[in-house]
Amino acid sequence: MPGSNDQQPIAAETLPPPPVLDSLGASSVFLDFDGTLVEIAPQPDAIEVAAGLADTLRRLRDKLEGRLGIVSGRSLEDLTNYLDIEDIALAGSHGGEFRAAGSTVIEALATPVPERATTALRELTESRRGLRIEPKPFSVALHYRNGPEFEGEVLSLARELADGMQLVLKRGKMVAELLTPGADKGSAVRKFMDMEPFSGTMPLFLGDDVTDEDAFRAVTDLSGGGILVGPQRETHAKWRLGSVDRVHDWLRAASA
Repeated sequence: MPGSNDQQPIAAETLPPPPVLDSLGASSVFLDFDGTLVEIAPQPDAIEVAAGLADTLRRLRDKLEGRLGIVSGRSLEDLTNYLDIEDIALAGSHGGEFRAAGSTVIEALATPVPERATTALRELTESRRGLRIEPKPFSVALHYRNGPEFEGEVLSLARELADGMQLVLKRGKMVAELLTPGADKGSAVRKFMDMEPFSGTMPLFLGDDVTDEDAFRAVTDLSGGGILVGPQRETHAKWRLGSVDRVHDWLRAASA
């Protein structure tokens, strides 16, 4: 089977919508959160979770016999504050922290970012209106959605810190995030797929951002497929849904 380095991204405009889940046989479904299950908001704490979403996910979890997981850049604490559903596997901080379905034990798959990196990013926010820092257990993010004119400065500082501290820089939608090496959304999916009840099934991953490409490559390597959410772009996904609303429609149909 070809490795992820052999995969070439394709333009999303050529991607069809995903098939009906029932037609794929034994499958596992993994979901990003922001931009996939909920609309992206100007601030991370301003999101709104649609009424009925939790019930849809519970039905899908039951139909898949537990083979449902959420893999997000948010911390696990943040995720459970918004969508605390029992018996759903969770990975947070871009794969830096992991909780198996039905467990209360959080496993660390990464080490925390040095405090001096957080301090340097925070100092930039103090002099640049609209920037917002978001410290997480295993990463630190700097959001510039409300200060797009500072993108160059944000990325320049983030690259400098990444190079100087041997960190990984992840660029998302109007956000730069620093992580320690060794964990990403793809590694989280692979870890889940080595465990029951996911092992031996076909994995699907739904995500919207460039930070989801690691997961798209992982599920492709495992004979599954990625589902890009949102506008067309180059991607390693196999299918595409045009919006969060279309994701909800697909999930409702899959859970029926």
